[in-house]
Amino acid sequence: MDKEKELQEELVWNAGYRMNESLRMIKICLEQLPEKAIWQKPNESANSIGNLILHLCGNITQYGIASIQNLEDNRKRDEEFSTTSGYSKEELIQKLSDTIDEAKRAFYEAPLAELLRKRNVQGFNFSGVGNMIHVTEHLSYHTGQIALWTKLLNNQDLGFYDGFDLNVKNE
Repeated sequence: MDKEKELQEELVWNAGYRMNESLRMIKICLEQLPEKAIWQKPNESANSIGNLILHLCGNITQYGIASIQNLEDNRKRDEEFSTTSGYSKEELIQKLSDTIDEAKRAFYEAPLAELLRKRNVQGFNFSGVGNMIHVTEHLSYHTGQIALWTKLLNNQDLGFYDGFDLNVKNE
């Protein structure tokens, strides 16, 4: 295998791994919350977990799917934040899981030229690699918000790394 292809596969695999980790953590959070908490906001300037998940689905679709696959951008960003109900925890997790899977497929199937091509998304100019990094870090950012809101609601550790010794030193 040539080095470019090897690097591409390594980059795409790691982006997918990080996206899966964020999804795993969001699932843990939602499992610990009652249904009514999903649309609850900590205050008027913050978003509910439901809004954050809808926002993640919109953002991942825009940057990671439509842009990478050269599809029409049909995102309705304002609706991601104005929605106040209509999805259960299970439906939100399924929607996010399906969106992440579709984005990972788009990353894996994209030829190197497409990952290197610059394009405008949401007014920003990034390559496909830039979009992949954006999707990964944006998902992680909002996963942290969901985790914090869950901790504030439940006043308990989330157990993301139960069974792991996180004090092990680098080799």
